Amino acid sequence: MSSVSLGDLSHSFLLQRRSVSLRQDLARLTDELSSGRVADVRDVLSGNHNYLSGLERSIAVLEGFSVATTEATFFTGAVQTSLDRIQEFSGQLGIDLIMASGGPVGVISGSPSENAEKQLESIMNTLNGAIAGRSMFAGTATDGPALESTETLLTELMTAVSGQTTPEDIIAAAETWFSDPAGFDALIYTGSDTALAPFSLSETESVSLDIRANDPTLKEVLKNIAVAALASDPTLGLSVKQQSELFGIVGLGLQSDQDLITDLRSRVGLAEARIDQIAVRNQAEETSTEFARNSLLEADPFETATRLESVQFQLQSLYSVTVRNSQLSLVNFL
Repeated sequence: MSSVSLGDLSHSFLLQRRSVSLRQDLARLTDELSSGRVADVRDVLSGNHNYLSGLERSIAVLEGFSVATTEATFFTGAVQTSLDRIQEFSGQLGIDLIMASGGPVGVISGSPSENAEKQLESIMNTLNGAIAGRSMFAGTATDGPALESTETLLTELMTAVSGQTTPEDIIAAAETWFSDPAGFDALIYTGSDTALAPFSLSETESVSLDIRANDPTLKEVLKNIAVAALASDPTLGLSVKQQSELFGIVGLGLQSDQDLITDLRSRVGLAEARIDQIAVRNQAEETSTEFARNSLLEADPFETATRLESVQFQLQSLYSVTVRNSQLSLVNFL
C-alpha cells in the first residue's frame, strides 16, 4: 500500500496557516470578551439582518426624538420663566399703583409713571427674549424681536389717547387702540400671526405652544402699564386727582390681570407636563430597545472565556510542535 506524506515546505505552510487561524480566533475572542459583543454578527443572525436593522432604526429615531424633547423642554421652560417674571413685575406694580393713588387725596408718594415705564420696558424686553437664537413670543418669526421699543409704544399710545380728558376716556381709548388690528398689532407687534409648528416628540405625538406677544392677556397687561406710564405726561393735562384715579384704575386692572397670566402659565405647564411624560416614555422605549439589541449581539462571557482558553492552549501546543520540528535532524534520527 502506498502512503501519502507532506513535504517539509508543505508541512511548514500548514503550520503557518494554522497559526494564523488561531491568532485570528484569539484576537476575535479577546475582543468579544472585553466588549461583551459578538464579533461576527452575520453568524449570530444567520444572515437575517432585518430584525437588527429594525432595532437600530428605532434607536436612531428615539435618539432624534430625545433631542426634540430636550429642545421643547428648554423652550417651554424659558417661556414659563418669562411669564413668571411678567406676572411678578405686573403684580407688584399693580400694588404700588394702588398704594400710590392715595384715594381722594391724590398721589401720595413716589413717581408712579416713572416706575411704570421702567416696568413696561422690563416686560417688553422679556417678551422680546430669545432662547438658542429663537424669539419666544413672535410666532414663526423667530429671527427677530416680537415687539417694537418701549418708546415707540408710548408714542403711538399717546397719539391714540390724546384729547381725552378723563381717566375713563383714556382707558377706553387705550382699549380701543390695543384691540384694533390697525393699532397695537400693526404698529408694535413685529412677530408673525402664525403659531410655531408643534414639537414632534414621537412618531404619534406632538405638543403645541402658541403664546405670542399679541396674546390678549399680554396686551391687557401692557395696556394697563403703558397707561400708567403716560398718566403724568403734561400732554394729557390731567390733574393730580385725575392722575390718582387713573393709577387706581390701572392698578386694580393689573391685579385682575394676575388670574389671566396664571391661566396663560397653566397652558405652558400642561405643555411641560406632556413633554415630560413623552420624554420618559421615549427613554423607557429606547432603553428596552437597546436591551433587545444588546441581548441579540451579546457574547456569553463564560463561553467566550472557555473558548479563549482553548484557543490559547491550542496555540501554545502548536508553538511547541513547531519548536520540536525545527530541532529535528538526520543525525538525531540515525
